Amino acid sequence: MGYENLLLEAENNSVEVYEKDMKPSIKGLYCDNVIWINKRFTSNEMHCILAEELGHHFTSHGDILDQSSIVNRKQEKAARNWAYKKLVPLRKIVQAHKRGIKNRYELAEFLNVTERFLNESIERYKEEYGLSKDVEGLTVCFEPLGVLELFE
Repeated sequence: MGYENLLLEAENNSVEVYEKDMKPSIKGLYCDNVIWINKRFTSNEMHCILAEELGHHFTSHGDILDQSSIVNRKQEKAARNWAYKKLVPLRKIVQAHKRGIKNRYELAEFLNVTERFLNESIERYKEEYGLSKDVEGLTVCFEPLGVLELFE
């Protein structure tokens, strides 16, 4: 899934997306079915930012800018989790393994995400599933990252 596919998903859900020059400290913003993406970033960074902002559309309610509130932090985490599962689904890690992808850099490129986003996704999966998860008859290991195929 690439940036263009996420733009289509936004459009199909009546969310307008604008790319705009913003301060480097602002990656993206979401409010009332409108997303602003800072166009100063690379295409893979913008892909990750758009996914998180769409995550806010689907999971957040109200103004959550004040991250000192636990309720707001939970909504921020829910939006990120949505983005992780959207851009780094476990079945895609299996697919990458089957294509011979051997390291995190290649995996991030295959998924059109940043290595940082990939690493954060893997950390989130470890929180949710532990050190591994069975997917499509294979075992995805999160530490070290890899896919195991067992003989029958």
